Amino acid sequence: MSVLVVTGTDLGVGKTVVVAAVAALARERGAAVAVVKPAQTGVGPGEAGDLDHVIRLSGVTTTFELSRFPDPLSPAAAARAAGLPPVSLAGAALTVRELAESNRLVVVEGTGGLLVRFDEDGATIADLARLLDAQVLVVAGVGGGAVNHAALTLEALAHRGLDLAGLVIGRWPYEPGVAERSDVADLEMLAARPLAGALPEGAGSLGGEAFTRVARHGLGATLGGTFDPSEFRASL
Repeated sequence: MSVLVVTGTDLGVGKTVVVAAVAALARERGAAVAVVKPAQTGVGPGEAGDLDHVIRLSGVTTTFELSRFPDPLSPAAAARAAGLPPVSLAGAALTVRELAESNRLVVVEGTGGLLVRFDEDGATIADLARLLDAQVLVVAGVGGGAVNHAALTLEALAHRGLDLAGLVIGRWPYEPGVAERSDVADLEMLAARPLAGALPEGAGSLGGEAFTRVARHGLGATLGGTFDPSEFRASL
């Protein structure tokens, strides 16, 4: 039994695809796996949310979206705009613990970054990880301000005494430039460990066996895959 909280360093870094990849590999091993999304924002009733993409990519169907707000804002702001009560992270923790009793792995996908507010008291996905005593997998981007975003996220994790499960590049470009290639060494230095994976750009457009194959090659051994960070660095 284990719980893994997945957060991103920014929007659009491939967090949902990484969640699906972790779930797909657990499913491939024959493990019972559940995926929980405490708060889905920016998606209206009847529209496909992040968990629909996880189901399509991984084949895992034990998924739970605990709250949904239509505005593309933080969960706290989206709940306020919709006139709805915010998600209860204490309630989310209870749900995750119950699922962990019957599933080998429970993956919890955050909304936005580590310190995005879930309620008016300022609760964050970091607080949920602490409640669950869970490791946190950080999904980072490359290029632009990616290294700075990763540094801030990792510093916030360390400041809160949370255990880093690893750092994964969620969308490695087909043709990386000098900035993207340079970021790899910087990200590993910040994490004080080799990369836990790098999924290729476009992985989210795959499905079924093709996605699982990409997930296996793109995630490291601790996440159930065969990704070799030294080989990845050599390929740069």
